[in-house]
Amino acid sequence: MYYSDDDIIDISSGEEDDYIDDDGEDLRLAKEDELNDDDNYELAELVMKRSQETYVVLKEEDIHKQQRDDIERVSTVLSLSRAEAIVVLLHYHWSVDKVQDEWFEDEERIRKTIGILKEPVVNISGREVNIECGICFDSYSRKKIATVSCGHPYCYTCWTGYITTKINDGPGCLRVKCPKPSCSAAVGQDIIDTVIKKKSCRKKYYGYFLRSYVEDGKKIKWCPSPGCEYAIDFGVGSGIGSSCYDVSCLCSHSFCWNCTEDAHRPVDCETVSKWTLKNKDESKNTNWIIAMTKPCPKCKRPIEKNRGCSHMRCSPPCSFCFCWLCLVDLKGHTTCHRFKKGNEADTKRERAKNAIDRYTHYYERWAFNQSSGLKAMKDLEKWQSGQLKKLTEKQKTSETQLQFTVDAWLQIIECRRVLKWTYAYGYCLPDNEEAKRNFFEYLQGEAESVLERLHYCVETELSQFIFEDSPTISIFDCFRMKLTGLTTVTKTYFENLVKALENGLADVAYNEATSTTTSNYSTNKRKLLPTGVSSIKRKRR
Repeated sequence: MYYSDDDIIDISSGEEDDYIDDDGEDLRLAKEDELNDDDNYELAELVMKRSQETYVVLKEEDIHKQQRDDIERVSTVLSLSRAEAIVVLLHYHWSVDKVQDEWFEDEERIRKTIGILKEPVVNISGREVNIECGICFDSYSRKKIATVSCGHPYCYTCWTGYITTKINDGPGCLRVKCPKPSCSAAVGQDIIDTVIKKKSCRKKYYGYFLRSYVEDGKKIKWCPSPGCEYAIDFGVGSGIGSSCYDVSCLCSHSFCWNCTEDAHRPVDCETVSKWTLKNKDESKNTNWIIAMTKPCPKCKRPIEKNRGCSHMRCSPPCSFCFCWLCLVDLKGHTTCHRFKKGNEADTKRERAKNAIDRYTHYYERWAFNQSSGLKAMKDLEKWQSGQLKKLTEKQKTSETQLQFTVDAWLQIIECRRVLKWTYAYGYCLPDNEEAKRNFFEYLQGEAESVLERLHYCVETELSQFIFEDSPTISIFDCFRMKLTGLTTVTKTYFENLVKALENGLADVAYNEATSTTTSNYSTNKRKLLPTGVSSIKRKRR
């Protein structure tokens, strides 16, 4: 869809005066103050963004430090050796709080369960020679024998072979037990450090040890980007319990910390899971819907028949009662045994076609915005790697002064991501919630329209300043104002869209109780407009 230059926000337009706050003050004044103090605004925005982040990106050394700190804390509080503290933490999946709670509640039970014995089963403390190894049955001096808390003696050679085999078997080596089959005593890291001398074996063991801290714990997860070695700690500040889990790794990959899918705010993980499952095997899903379900005649939700009789009741809040065979209201229904030519077959075909058409509508737009966002990432990389420098030379200015072009590309990438997931949201939105759907589609349509204008402006109009004759400074300054204003407007539209979806479109329910649907749209449209900026006038060419 193409628009004329009249679509662009005219910051000096007199139409701004139509938008006045509740106290009668002109909102344009506040906007002008912000534009006159860009540096302070950007600094405040950066501080606010930092304060809102509830996660930390961890490098390998950071993970090691956190792991050491937790081990030291447990060792000190419980008066255990470092090796014993590690055994306890591994058992409780690195939850320090849980370790402390359960240890002080019943220490003896925990020791027995984990395999940290207070008294050895076999005591060889008074013997210095002729100690028999429990595996090879040769006799050794005390210096060549090693034991764990149970006291069962084994020579260093047998220990090395036993533990090496466990390490080669996989991560289970972190919870290895005494070689004696009937003994459950844990083998600590001190024994492993003593008997394992081969560097490759030690490296493999400590790789498992580090991964265990991230993968067994509940507050740290690896970045899912291929080849990335960073992890995200979401337990910082007020992160746990947050409704938004979107994080950005140092490798530039953004994902949801909760489900590890691509970042999908404002759509929740459950909706993403449904949408992903739908995309994996749409044909089987459609066939199952046709064969096993029918839509409720009132709310149109698919219903699976799981009882014998033909009397059906839709689930609340619909609760509509109808006949499964003919889909007619049970009130006044008698029989439906008479054959109506083509009725059943036509109904099934129509339902199948509608289901496929509906899915295709949302999937095509979801896939388009995904591919468009990926293309925008490549275009931004191309812009930063060469084209930006060309523009600085033509305009005789610094790259800092042209940062607004990069900001516009970044805004496009983020908005494409958000818009992509709004189509998954729309697909999962129940058909019977018509007011919510209408309001959602209105917000989505407004946001999409302004995004298309911004994308066209950056993709087409900006390139003209690189490949054509150098324009005058005044022309480029006008373009700068145009692109900066459009970027700001696009950001505001999408922020309002995100807030509305995260609130479950709650404004609809509130306004339905106080006003008509028409006034509701008018009110929300007014709220959607950014401060001090006139409405967009769309004109097709």
